[in-house]
Amino acid sequence: MPIIFSKQLHVPATKLLVSIGILCGLCLSGCSSSTDVTETPAQEIGNTAQNPNTENKRVILTTFTVLADMARNVAGDKAIVKSLTKPGAEIHGYEPTPSDIVKAQDADLILDNGLGLERWAQKFYGNLKDVPHVTLSKGITPIDISEDAYRGKPNPHAWMSPKLALKYVENIRDALVNLDPANAETYTTNAQAYSEQIKKIDEKLQKTVKEIPANRRFMVTCEGAFSYLAKDYGLKEEYLWAVNAEKQATPKQVEKVINTVQKNQVPVVFCESTVSADAQKQVAKESNAEFGGVFYVDSLTDADGVAPTYFKLLEYNINTLVNGLKQ
Repeated sequence: MPIIFSKQLHVPATKLLVSIGILCGLCLSGCSSSTDVTETPAQEIGNTAQNPNTENKRVILTTFTVLADMARNVAGDKAIVKSLTKPGAEIHGYEPTPSDIVKAQDADLILDNGLGLERWAQKFYGNLKDVPHVTLSKGITPIDISEDAYRGKPNPHAWMSPKLALKYVENIRDALVNLDPANAETYTTNAQAYSEQIKKIDEKLQKTVKEIPANRRFMVTCEGAFSYLAKDYGLKEEYLWAVNAEKQATPKQVEKVINTVQKNQVPVVFCESTVSADAQKQVAKESNAEFGGVFYVDSLTDADGVAPTYFKLLEYNINTLVNGLKQ
């Protein structure tokens, strides 16, 4: 099957040859001859209108959908923003495909989260040539994970704090201005407007959390992905595992959460949309709590889902938590 490239109008021939060489090497080393390698169109998540005239526009690739939505709001119609992963994908243990390598080689800039979130990033970047990448958590003081297996490592979910999201926006703006100085004014204006919206969302969510008495503000989840949010909003956090596990929770982890739920009479527990909720449903059953559904962290939903944008993700999570704790 012929390989189709999406930026034939403005990608230098040398860059295309590099992409072909990388793809062929990957296919020979890790793919069978029957593998059908095609370019999957990027999911468009944000609500920022995209100009249909894409010629000569810079292509920005993010590692996951939340960053793509943020970047679209800063880029506006001056750049094309795509996400490497699709809605619903689990980012920690993601395994890039040969077509991902081609897509990345075809980009002008890659934006990642850092803080150990993309465990595959170093190997992935090693397969690319001359594609710059910027880490959006740069300048953020991380919260260290306290669980023994990950002790001392940073919690990577800093974007879950609207306050820290402002730093992400600043870093996106700087990256785009550096890449495309001709449109610096647009990027700066968009970043300022988007930041003001984030501040308003933050104020709204702070008020919503205050509807729950302080002694009942527990956030019980599968993954410890809410440490930054919990710190901002005065929530107590409990979880099964610190970082998305590749296997089900251990009996010790389940017992720990059950004890916390029972001791504090927590009425509801949750899980994340990208992992199995079986262990958390067991916690709910054995502690006489309700399973309140899923939160969205590492991925947005499709456009017709409950969390198609970063703002919707934040609002849905807090509203679902507060409604559950009101029981």
